[in-house]
Amino acid sequence: MLDVFFKTLPFFLMIGLGYGAGRRGFFSPEATAALTKFVFYFALSAMLFRFSANLSLGEILDWNFVGAYLAGCIIVYVLATAVALFRKETTAVAAIEAQCAVIGNTGFLGIPMLALLMGQEAVGPIMLVLAVDLIVFSSLIVILITGSKEGRLSPRVLKTVGLGLLSNPMIVAMALGLSWSALKWPIPAPMNEFLTILGSAATPGALFAIGASLADKSAERIEVAGWLAFAKLVLHPAAVAVFALLVFPVEPYAASVMIAAAALPVAGNVFILAQHYGVAPQRVSASILVSTAASIVTVTAVIAWVGT
Repeated sequence: MLDVFFKTLPFFLMIGLGYGAGRRGFFSPEATAALTKFVFYFALSAMLFRFSANLSLGEILDWNFVGAYLAGCIIVYVLATAVALFRKETTAVAAIEAQCAVIGNTGFLGIPMLALLMGQEAVGPIMLVLAVDLIVFSSLIVILITGSKEGRLSPRVLKTVGLGLLSNPMIVAMALGLSWSALKWPIPAPMNEFLTILGSAATPGALFAIGASLADKSAERIEVAGWLAFAKLVLHPAAVAVFALLVFPVEPYAASVMIAAAALPVAGNVFILAQHYGVAPQRVSASILVSTAASIVTVTAVIAWVGT
């Protein structure tokens, strides 16, 4: 485990550097927002396009994999929802807490870190995890919150969900890359070099942006944040592991990548949704802060375990 810790440490040090720059005021919230936008729309999209353009849909799509990951997510999602409703929270707050419990930072942290630590073969399974998160759970949270606020599910909500998916640069980059792969066209050398250079900025840029974005996060409702961090870092990978290893016949290496991806801390885009809809943003902020800090130990332990 110590070897794995030293391999994951540089990633968390980069997050720490961003956090320090944000806390000291050297990197302002406006600068953090600009860096995040660059990574999200350009660097990470270039990385995803180049990865997916060298894969085929047949290599990525595995329904047993999807079933195992979805089943593990649903178990934890339902549990987190039940705990929130038991505490007499609203449906919207329960939906946000459930989102914290199952949606990890796969785009900004998982893709660059797991691809380097577990090999380029991990890219396909990671992208499948990301696709399920974006298509299923990002849609579900919008439907639940909007439906609970309006008291009904209107066609306008479904239109919002559809437009949100079509405008997400990560989904667009993966779809374009797989389309390019299906045409069996090689990527021209200048274009490949351009994508490589731009995509290389995704790893340091994303990690620094994660840290800088945590600088203005507060640890309010620490008991709830601790529970959600536990659900995300421990229960989520455990549930996914049960279904991937014992229920569905998932190929062992793909299962190990899925479990490692499930162990990632709460994603920053959950806070964006919470802030947008005005639903418990401070609680989500604390959950991101606590889970990211704790993941230095838990992610290392999970990667060390699946590596065996």
